[in-house]
Amino acid sequence: MIEQMPATIIDGKRLASEEQARIADRAAALRRRGRVPRLDALLVDSGDNAARLYAQNQARTCERLGIDYQLHELPRASGLGAICATLDRLDSEASVHAVMVHLPLPDGVDPYLVQCRIPPAKDVEGVNPANIGNIVYGHSSWAPCTALAAVRLIESTGTELRGKRAVVVGASNHVGKPIAVLLMRADATVISANKFTAGLSDLARSADILVAAAGVPRLITPDMVRPGAIVVDVGVNRVETPDGHKMTVGDVDFEAVRPIAGYLSPVPGGVGPMTVTVLLGNTVEAAER
Repeated sequence: MIEQMPATIIDGKRLASEEQARIADRAAALRRRGRVPRLDALLVDSGDNAARLYAQNQARTCERLGIDYQLHELPRASGLGAICATLDRLDSEASVHAVMVHLPLPDGVDPYLVQCRIPPAKDVEGVNPANIGNIVYGHSSWAPCTALAAVRLIESTGTELRGKRAVVVGASNHVGKPIAVLLMRADATVISANKFTAGLSDLARSADILVAAAGVPRLITPDMVRPGAIVVDVGVNRVETPDGHKMTVGDVDFEAVRPIAGYLSPVPGGVGPMTVTVLLGNTVEAAER
């Protein structure tokens, strides 16, 4: 009997670093032509400090890659009208190539209505429903960044996706559903499931490619993984350790699954770094157009 080797780790940090080097080269080429790639982000104060920290990290990464980052801040009392007016202004400015909105928004502001107002041609996060809908037809320029990042990790294994059986556990509008559609477009045979799916263990174990995006800590256990399968973990969950500390874990029981899977992405260090990189790559592409 041939012993199963531990899974090859899909290193999202390394892949992101390599891709960011290419993005920086493209941004430099644009600058030499007199065009500065620019990302404008809208942050409405919701009392969530994590969003502000993310914006600060985003600004540093943009500076390193040669992308101009402009943060537009609105007070917590801002309503839908003020937010949409800011987005409309950014749509009208030719120097603005890319627009995104930091979440969460204040209570009482419907994110769907805000995302509908992001100009589709500048929607580098791929969250405008018009862009998400067009993914099905293959006409959308921008797929949701997390979904595209997950597929990029799968593609990095060099596996031919055509004809492969893929099971996506989780069907959120910006992650699970778009991942399923992107895999379908690569001619994979895709099954969409969720944490309530009857017979989930057997279904997951049938997959050549298993994507965990349900938002349930360590939902995917060893008995749910086919030996040699590609397992991509999109989950980001904060859990408490026995000693009372907090730690981030994915939807996959990483250490238990690693001896079985063929390829496995970690949390953190997998989909996350690639998500930011996809966003910035889209920003430069928008400027190139």
